[in-house]
Amino acid sequence: MTTLSRDTGVSLAERTRSDFPILDQRSSQGGPLLYLDHAATSQKPQVVLDALQAYYACDNANVHRGAHQLSARATEAFEAARSITASYVGAAGPQEIVFTRNATEGINLVARSWGNANLREGDEILLTLMEHHSNLVPWQLLSQRTGCVLRHVGITEKGELDLDDFHSKLSDRTKLVSLVHISNTLGCRNPLDLVIPAAHAAGALVLVDACQSLAHHPMSVKTLDADFLVGSSHKLCGPTGMGFLWAREALLDSMPPFLGGGEMIQDVYLDHSTWANLPYKFEAGTPAIGEAVGMGAALTYLEQIGLENIAAWEAELTLHLFKRLQAIDGLRILGPTPQQQPGRGALATFLVDGVHANDIAAMIDLAGICIRSGHHCCQPLHRHYQVTGSARASLSFITTLAEIDRFADELQSVIAFFRENS
Repeated sequence: MTTLSRDTGVSLAERTRSDFPILDQRSSQGGPLLYLDHAATSQKPQVVLDALQAYYACDNANVHRGAHQLSARATEAFEAARSITASYVGAAGPQEIVFTRNATEGINLVARSWGNANLREGDEILLTLMEHHSNLVPWQLLSQRTGCVLRHVGITEKGELDLDDFHSKLSDRTKLVSLVHISNTLGCRNPLDLVIPAAHAAGALVLVDACQSLAHHPMSVKTLDADFLVGSSHKLCGPTGMGFLWAREALLDSMPPFLGGGEMIQDVYLDHSTWANLPYKFEAGTPAIGEAVGMGAALTYLEQIGLENIAAWEAELTLHLFKRLQAIDGLRILGPTPQQQPGRGALATFLVDGVHANDIAAMIDLAGICIRSGHHCCQPLHRHYQVTGSARASLSFITTLAEIDRFADELQSVIAFFRENS
C-alpha cells in the first residue's frame, strides 16, 4: 500500500491512486479511463485483491465446521473480518455484526424477522421520498403481509429532508423510522442527530442505510444511537456480494431466524431445531468467506488512510465539481450545494435542459469517462421532480481535481453538440 505521507501539496488522490490497478488501464477508445461512478460501486485496491487471492490460494475451506488446519485458518480470517467490521462502525462487539450478501439483504432481514414478529395492522413505518428501492420494497412487502402502514417524509425545495413533515408524521403509531444517511441521488446528509432522538421519544426504532456514508465519513453506531444499520462491501472498496447488518445485541437476541439451514442451528431433530448463538442464527449455509476477508482488508485500508482525511479531500473535490457544473448553462443540480450543506455526499446528480441523461452518459463514455444515468434506484424521487432519469457524477478519495476539470470540459462539449444538432 502507498505510504500516506502528509507532504505539502500532495493530494490524497495522488498518494493513493497507485493502489488501484484498474486506474492504469485505457478506455475502450484508447484514452485514459476516468471513473466517476463510485456511488454505484467503488474500485478495489491491490490489498483487497491480494486478500482474495491469498484466501483462495492458501486457506480455501469451509468455516466453523472443520477440524483441519485450512478450516481453522479460514475461520480465523472470516471472524477477523467480523471483528474489523464491528470496530469500523463502533459496535459493542462482533456478535452485533451479521454478514449478509449486501445492504439490501440486511434490510430484508430486519423486515422479515423483526417486522413479521413485531408489526401489526395499523402500525406505521416512516420512510422518506429519497429512499433507494432497497429501503422501500422490503417494507412494501411487509405491509402486504402484516397490514402495517407506510408513510413517507417529503423533501424541501433545496432537496433536503423536510423536518417539519417528519415531525408531523411521527406519532405513537410509528414503530420504525428507516432512512438513508446520505442520499445516493440528492447527496444530502440527513440530520440523524435530530431524527433518531425524536423517533426514540415517540417509541420507534431507527434503521439507517449507511451505504453512501461509511466509506466517506467516520461513523459510530454508539454515537448515532441507532437500532439497525446496514452497509455494503462493494461501496467500501471491498468485493461485491458482501454486506452486513449491525443491530443492538438485545434486538438480535429477540429476533427469529431469517433463513433456515446449516450453520444457523445448535441442534436439529426431525421435527424441530434450536438456534445457534449470535450472530450465527442469521447466517444460514456456507457464507461468502473470501468476500468477507476482502471486506475486512478494505475496511482496514480505509482506516489506515483515515476517514477524516477522506472526508476533507472529498469535500474539496465536491466544491470544485459544483463550481464547474454550476457554470454550465441550462444545467440543474439536484440536492443542496456544499455551501448549503457542508458534509453532503461527494456526488452531483444533474439535469440538462433539452438533453436526455442517457444520451449524455453514452456520449461522454466515448471520451473514456464513466458516469451514471437513469433513476439510480430512486424512481419515486424522480417522479417528484417530474423526470424519468438524471445523470450523476460521483467522486472518491482517488479522484483528482484535474479529472473533474476533464469531465466538466467534456460535458460542456457534449451538451453543445446535442444543442447544435437537435
